[in-house]
Amino acid sequence: MGSEDSGRSGGTPPGTRAAPSTAQPLNALPHSLDRSIVIRAPRALVFRYFADSNRFAAWWGAGSSIDPRPGGAVLIRYPNAVVARGTVERIIPDERIVFTYGYDDPAKAIAPGASRVTIALLDDEDGTRLDLRHEFADPAVRDHHVPGWRYQLSVFANVTANEAHARAAELIDQYFAAWNETDASQRRRLLEAVADRRIEFRDAFAAISGVNDLDQHIAAIHMHMLGTRLERASAPRQTQGAVLIDWIGRRGEEIAARGTNFFEFTPAGRIGCVFGFWT
Repeated sequence: MGSEDSGRSGGTPPGTRAAPSTAQPLNALPHSLDRSIVIRAPRALVFRYFADSNRFAAWWGAGSSIDPRPGGAVLIRYPNAVVARGTVERIIPDERIVFTYGYDDPAKAIAPGASRVTIALLDDEDGTRLDLRHEFADPAVRDHHVPGWRYQLSVFANVTANEAHARAAELIDQYFAAWNETDASQRRRLLEAVADRRIEFRDAFAAISGVNDLDQHIAAIHMHMLGTRLERASAPRQTQGAVLIDWIGRRGEEIAARGTNFFEFTPAGRIGCVFGFWT
């Protein structure tokens, strides 16, 4: 998940460990927290969560908002009613945002404007790498924020990945349609529409790499299990770009097999990996 020196509590905001700080020039913040995560979503979509108040609120809390321009207001309303505020200092679309951060409550350890958050976004083979730096005047306050940023960025990664892969159920149904297709050219067209060309498929009877290999594997199954059709048997259970579903195999009206599949999606929204578990 990356490195960390410390962090802010997203689900449980900081208490009163240190005396309230007063706003000071932000070039005098010698203590920093650093954390990096990879989000299974394209960089442009990840950035929208810093440029759209509805998306911003989706990972902070209802009523949170952001004005995505230099000087724009940042408002964070935590689910437990703690309020934090700041001001956007710098914003580069799809690349970086810098804003100040502090609490309305004078009993909290950071006054409004007394710390700085910098978030940078970089392309990664698994989606987007987010690099966070939160700068503080006091090392004890910095250390108190570690659990919060760990939690909040995890929520952020999941919310963003869920939007990136909102069509998961539809794509999985198309994937099963390819498995059920006996016409070779039509099956290949269906597979190429939803699967990454380097797709991995593994279960008790297969260790498959690539669309070509998977296509041939399905063709062989039609020879040896003639008339069996696969169906999705549950709603998707989705987290961090991965999806779990139950399936059944029908032969006529009879259920001939059942199991669970684990799907992992690529940042581009294609099926990149499937693990099958037979019941």
